[in-house]
Amino acid sequence: MSQQRFDLPDVDAFTAPYWQAAARGRLLIRRCRAEGCGAAHHYPREFCPRCWSEDVVWEEADGRATLYTWSVVHRNDLPPFSGRVPYVAAVVELREGPRMMTELVDCPQEALVVGKELRVAFREASGEDDEITVPVFRPE
Repeated sequence: MSQQRFDLPDVDAFTAPYWQAAARGRLLIRRCRAEGCGAAHHYPREFCPRCWSEDVVWEEADGRATLYTWSVVHRNDLPPFSGRVPYVAAVVELREGPRMMTELVDCPQEALVVGKELRVAFREASGEDDEITVPVFRPE
């Protein structure tokens, strides 16, 4: 019997395009097409959180971001995080505007600074039934 993991998302029909794109090395966001709005948002929702329009579509992000804030996690008892500590949990600001929660990789803690230029990378993870690819960020 395998141990429950807490780092893998539940993929449903709505979010499947996001995870399929990630598996191909592409980061998707949602964009509102309502007149006068045009806001980009992340995490994926079926409506615009700014104007509440349901006229939203998937759009490929260019993958660049800046570091907005972070926390170095030194202890996490949930599997499989205990084997990754310390790690950097972060919020990045995508070039398209929305902020996204993520993990920073390949970046020494002493190099962390607000506004640091970052680029999306992708990490494969295996669950009980499937493999999934998760977007993470590293220094540009």
